[in-house]
Amino acid sequence: MPWPRLPGDSAVADMHEENKTAANGCGKIRSGAQNGAALLALMEKTGYSMVQQNGQRKFGGPPPGWEGPPPPRGCEVFVGKIPRDMYEDELVPVFERAGKIYELRLMMEFSGENRGYAFVMYTTKEEAQLAIKILNNYEIRPGKFIGVCVSLDNCRLFIGAIPKDKKKEEILNEMKKVTEGVVDVIVYPNATDKTKNRGFAFVEYESHRAAAMARRRLIPGTFQPWGHTIQVDWADPEKVVDEETMQRVKVLYVRNLMISTTEDKIKAEFNKFKPGVVERVKKLRDYAFVHFFHREDAVAAMSVMNGKCIDGASIEVTLAKPVNKESSWKQHFNGQISPSSENLLGFPNKEDGTQKSLGKPASLSVRLNGQHSPGSPEVERSTYPFFPGIKLTPISMYSLKLNHFSSAVMHLDYFCHKNSWAPPEYCLYSTTSQDGKILLVYRVLISSIADDSQSYFMPEKLCTTVEDAKELAAQFTLLHLAPEQAYITLLSLNAAWWDSKANCTPYLA
Repeated sequence: MPWPRLPGDSAVADMHEENKTAANGCGKIRSGAQNGAALLALMEKTGYSMVQQNGQRKFGGPPPGWEGPPPPRGCEVFVGKIPRDMYEDELVPVFERAGKIYELRLMMEFSGENRGYAFVMYTTKEEAQLAIKILNNYEIRPGKFIGVCVSLDNCRLFIGAIPKDKKKEEILNEMKKVTEGVVDVIVYPNATDKTKNRGFAFVEYESHRAAAMARRRLIPGTFQPWGHTIQVDWADPEKVVDEETMQRVKVLYVRNLMISTTEDKIKAEFNKFKPGVVERVKKLRDYAFVHFFHREDAVAAMSVMNGKCIDGASIEVTLAKPVNKESSWKQHFNGQISPSSENLLGFPNKEDGTQKSLGKPASLSVRLNGQHSPGSPEVERSTYPFFPGIKLTPISMYSLKLNHFSSAVMHLDYFCHKNSWAPPEYCLYSTTSQDGKILLVYRVLISSIADDSQSYFMPEKLCTTVEDAKELAAQFTLLHLAPEQAYITLLSLNAAWWDSKANCTPYLA
């Protein structure tokens, strides 16, 4: 007996349902008819409608009796690792525990099974946050744990390979000529020459749909502004940190500094409005983290110092965003939040677009009330049996995505290739410690940027093993190149590595 037709279902999907069976939560086998009956019973009980179209089945949206616009951004959560034979009749009761569901979108396969993930929109942000709190890593079936995190539509595109002499107004006007819905353009000045841009910009659109249409329109080769072939991809959205956590932050993120500006100079400038309030400063290239003893002083300093000039550069000051394990899930589903491909399971994309990890590096691991913020999970490493007859296809490592690399050494090589630079050159140096140990450090040379102010990078710690020394040098190099290409995510995930390595010793250059 075929699955009872739901509004919008295709006849082909119905035919597949005739032969489909699924296991329910009790381990019993449910027929297609039983599945259909369960969904119809759910609709009758709740009054919600259900429509299947474009590879997803939508429950609600809006719910019965809803008046007014849809809920604002921040009300939707992403749900991953859903058992493929689980459907709305089992999912809805679970997610109703956190609050009223506005809409549940379950991604569907052609066969009638779900694709392992869904989006649940609540009526308020508080309900969405509660769902993350109580349902993330929830055992939805014996041995089956789901992942739940915030989901936000991405309205921002990354535009790379822009001529560095172009001003914000020129870039804004060019984007408005060929795309619709442009709201703003974000351009950062070059680290060494503030009169130039960094060769990339972020374009903000009025909606995710407008950004998606613009991305298609700007495909490289079809549009060449100023006679240049540009790079276009999704920008990584700013990290979402819950309000409660942000209320405890007492660290400021300061960007657009001159490379020559020292930590002592920054500390002195931020101490001017109230002497003695700054605990310490950590500067990296042209940005810094300013740590305060008390939060109220940090907030006051942010208001006073934002837009001020230090050594001739107009600085931007915001609260630093701590790395949070539950909120470090990244934009991946063609502009929808999903688990970070660098540190969690790689879920399938909604489209063929790959997300470009780009954004301000304000999420470097910082201390929160004297404690390091929780780190993100490491890259999942698994092995699978190699069965006889499995077809193997030659592939270039540069055609892979970042989630396939687990070391900074590989990330740096990938990073240089993507920027059409020569591979990094590693030069090994050694010294002897007071107790007779041989200590090692690598100097990394990026020959393709030899004309810039700094073409080589050397960390400030020595290691006892070659592997650790090389990994540390690669991380250090990425950290200093990160402001221009936003590889800070990799580094924020591994920042604690530097402090935790017992076999790395600080030294004075």
